[in-house]
Amino acid sequence: MSLFELSITIVGGLFAGILNTLAGNGSAITLSILTEVLGLPANLANGTNRLGVFAQGFTGSLTFYKHGKLNIGRSKRIIVLVTIGAIVGVLVAVWVSNEQFKSVFRFLMLAMLIVILVKPKRWLQESNPDKELSPFLSVPLFLALGFYGGFIQMGMGVFFLAATVLVARYSIIEANAVKIFVVMLYTIFVIAIFQWKGLIDWKIGLILAVGQAIGGWLAATFAS
Repeated sequence: MSLFELSITIVGGLFAGILNTLAGNGSAITLSILTEVLGLPANLANGTNRLGVFAQGFTGSLTFYKHGKLNIGRSKRIIVLVTIGAIVGVLVAVWVSNEQFKSVFRFLMLAMLIVILVKPKRWLQESNPDKELSPFLSVPLFLALGFYGGFIQMGMGVFFLAATVLVARYSIIEANAVKIFVVMLYTIFVIAIFQWKGLIDWKIGLILAVGQAIGGWLAATFAS
């Protein structure tokens, strides 16, 4: 890697870690760097990207927990359902062609922008810890979220926040803390499957992870 490539990978990872921890869609930055700057094939970029996702999840979750913002007990069902869905999603992802992955990637970047910008005040509401989701809604909803996260990851944070803030009535801080923890958890399985298929560049991925780990820590500290 040249000095320019090294710098943009670390700095891009830093910004992606901050964005993913405070909201979501940071993988739009990292996947673009991996494919357009570093020239990785789309599927290899998808796997390599998960090392940074795990790193930011680890530092972010630890920071949220230390500040008393991570309530795992309330979110057990969500965590289990999303993790199961993610394992299925990554098994599908490793069989998708590079061209198919690129097509999905471009379409979802536009979809994420629409979700974020429509009625943004919806995101700023108080938590309602007594809100109980019907299993007929929560099971398919969070299984689908997990599948999506396992498949591509990009924008998973935005969709997860939409479900937990707008449907389950979490506060934005609580939702972010749970989001970063559950993504870290299922990413362990996702990394194992991508590695099994030989779809991780560990050198590039670990460099990216340095920036994302710092970004996750900074953002979680700020949010807390």
